[in-house]
Amino acid sequence: MKTIKILGTGCPKCKQTEAIVRQAVEEKGLPIAIEKVEDIMAIMAYQVLSTPAVVIDEEVKIKGRVPSLSEVMELLNQA
Repeated sequence: MKTIKILGTGCPKCKQTEAIVRQAVEEKGLPIAIEKVEDIMAIMAYQVLSTPAVVIDEEVKIKGRVPSLSEVMELLNQA
């Protein structure tokens, strides 16, 4: 099963990113685990300095901004 991690400390942009990712996964109907990572040390382990960030299968795909729904859909198509 694929895993998507949303890295962020809980700010509004992080919550918006999580909602967009959840919506994309739901619309695609894919069996993907979504995990919210709020621990700053865990976030830094991904060498991410600005949040929100989206990690798919341990690879940082988006960082420092809120993605669009279509952008997340495209990432899911590629994964």
